[in-house]
Amino acid sequence: MSAIQSLNPKAEVAKAQQALQINIQAALGLQEVLKTNLGPRGTLKMLVSGSGGIKLTKDGNILLHEMQIQHPTASLIARASTAQDDETGDGTTSTVLLIGELLKQASRFISDGLHPRVVTEGFDLARDKALEVLESMALPQAQVDRALLVNIARTSLRTKLHGALADSLAEIVTDAVLCVRREGQPIDLHMVEIMAMLHRTETDTQLVRGIVLDHGARHPDMPKLVRDAYVLTCNISLEYEKSEVNSGFFYSTAEEREKMVEAERKFTDDRVRQIIEFKRSVVGDSNKGFVVVNMKGIDPLSLDMLAKDGILALRRAKRRNMERMALACGGNSLNSLDNATKEDLGHAGLVYEHVLGEDKFTFVEELDRPESCTILIRGPSQHSIVQIKAALRDGLRAVKNALDDGAVVGGAGSFEVACYHALMKYKDTVKGRAKLGVEAFADAMLVIPKVLAQNAGLDAQDVMVSLQEEHLAGHRSGIDLATGEPLNPVDAGILDNKNVKRQMITSATQIANNLLLVDELLRAGMSSLKPGN
Repeated sequence: MSAIQSLNPKAEVAKAQQALQINIQAALGLQEVLKTNLGPRGTLKMLVSGSGGIKLTKDGNILLHEMQIQHPTASLIARASTAQDDETGDGTTSTVLLIGELLKQASRFISDGLHPRVVTEGFDLARDKALEVLESMALPQAQVDRALLVNIARTSLRTKLHGALADSLAEIVTDAVLCVRREGQPIDLHMVEIMAMLHRTETDTQLVRGIVLDHGARHPDMPKLVRDAYVLTCNISLEYEKSEVNSGFFYSTAEEREKMVEAERKFTDDRVRQIIEFKRSVVGDSNKGFVVVNMKGIDPLSLDMLAKDGILALRRAKRRNMERMALACGGNSLNSLDNATKEDLGHAGLVYEHVLGEDKFTFVEELDRPESCTILIRGPSQHSIVQIKAALRDGLRAVKNALDDGAVVGGAGSFEVACYHALMKYKDTVKGRAKLGVEAFADAMLVIPKVLAQNAGLDAQDVMVSLQEEHLAGHRSGIDLATGEPLNPVDAGILDNKNVKRQMITSATQIANNLLLVDELLRAGMSSLKPGN
């Protein structure tokens, strides 16, 4: 009888080998679910919600977020793997596979009597060696140019989308990150807005080096297209505001009532006239246009006054668009026009309205030095738009990671096979039984190329034999998923992020070590003491 059961007779306990087997089976069960999704040849999963909604995806992060995982160990692995995606933007499925394989390989030695603590010591040694191999395989910083970034984006996107679409989006993603990149400053991906338009096909998705607003002008007489325009971004209320509710006005004639209404209206009209006068003083006799983007409302009478002066006015713009508008067009966002100058205005070469059904979109393009841009997703269905949007976020993170790291590593399983050979050599230098943990870690690293080959319909054993022969000959080769033959991943443009690999190795080792050192599972919470349980 367990000690906890003497304190709580209703407690559920699993000890020693049984507890270890529960953890290993949970990890392998989660691995079995996600392994078919790995790589560009991976299959899709269909998630059906309680209301009948359907989501098709092969993104491990989305799967782990959407699935209701009740097993505590599997839930722990899922949370750790999704944290990997939050940190680096990729590598969720690989982390799950590596954790499962580490536990599987460790169980071989533990079943023969090796203590889990010895295995974890070997895992720690192997992790440090694997990180050294990663550093040695990274391409130097001087070679991280646009072509390399496009390859990084393509490698990431092809694991989420079909090849033709991934190739078309790779350049869009790369150019978007380079557009918002500023020397000496961290890259802020929030400055890349992702907009969706239910229209045309997925390959018509485009990068707009400017802003796309999801609303248009609210007056029929306002210009639909403005060239060479000054842009005023402001947060000024241009709506008619009634007097306080608890005040009273008394009038005896219609003239007195008109004076009262005019007095209330004058406050708003003065602000509108101030904008019009400011526009006239700046534009003068030139043919330049004038655009007002206001965060607050503009009432119909104010819109009419602005329209008569040829001003394109947009109301109730979102806060994030206001911030991005100032970065893209230049100028400052104003809360008052009292001290406004020409330097507070931004500039856009082209502002036009696009109407699609009942939806209106305003494009702000041809900017001088845009520090913000928009990726406009087009697609025939909501499903395809959601799928592309999730993939784009991963692609943007992949390019950002490459720029932050200043280095990339070869993909297609080449790093894992190189790591295996380095660890098997390293094992001979490790003294004691910890070398068995190093061997288990080395064998576990091969799960990535094996699963890549299986998902491509290839014979995993043949592929692994040919890969290992190439590495023994001194070639760091990966798998050509089309033919099964070894290839040079760098020449083929198949590249992975260094920090994704680093995070995968570190987090997978940490979780596997923690699970191996669990010798007792207890379900003895307060709820088990309640009457009726």
